[in-house]
Amino acid sequence: MLKGVVLGIVLGVLLVVAGVYFYFSSGHVPVATNSPEMPLERKFAAAALHAYLDQQPHPNPQVAADEPNLLAGAKVYKEQCAVCHGLPGEPKTFMADGMFPKPPQLFRGVGVTDDEPWETFVKVESGIRMTGMPGFKEHLSDRQMWQVSVLLKHADGLPPTVKDFLTGETPAPVAVTSGAPATPAPSIATAPPAGAAKK
Repeated sequence: MLKGVVLGIVLGVLLVVAGVYFYFSSGHVPVATNSPEMPLERKFAAAALHAYLDQQPHPNPQVAADEPNLLAGAKVYKEQCAVCHGLPGEPKTFMADGMFPKPPQLFRGVGVTDDEPWETFVKVESGIRMTGMPGFKEHLSDRQMWQVSVLLKHADGLPPTVKDFLTGETPAPVAVTSGAPATPAPSIATAPPAGAAKK
């Protein structure tokens, strides 16, 4: 009796594995960006991302949300992020429209203003697999990534100078384009995970 139950469970698991393998190897998986979503694709992807973020450190922003930092973040955003995530008052780019999943337009609606800056920082630093979102850890300093994160946290309440720079109405101020390297802020990798002190 017990052997039959165990055998049935093993066979059931093998059939599921074989079915999944056949689904992915048979050419029926929707891999084009204009294909319908796979069953539960969005739900599983969101669950994996949220579980990953919950394990990351939750530090406070390492830069102040003042005008110089917001302008510096706006400069990085225009150079590295706007092609996918858009600019205030601008239509979605062809690149953004052709991606799957669609990259959020961060100056429409709430954007990521309801996310804490550390969460945006992690996404900018590490990227998100299978979404087209690259990781910038090897290309931007911690300070630059914090500046972008703080900018996006305050995207719905930016000073006029920052809004004008994002919309191209004014050039980048000298302080933003200065060639002097900024002192990197402490990496969030050195901060303990949230709740670590409770253990």
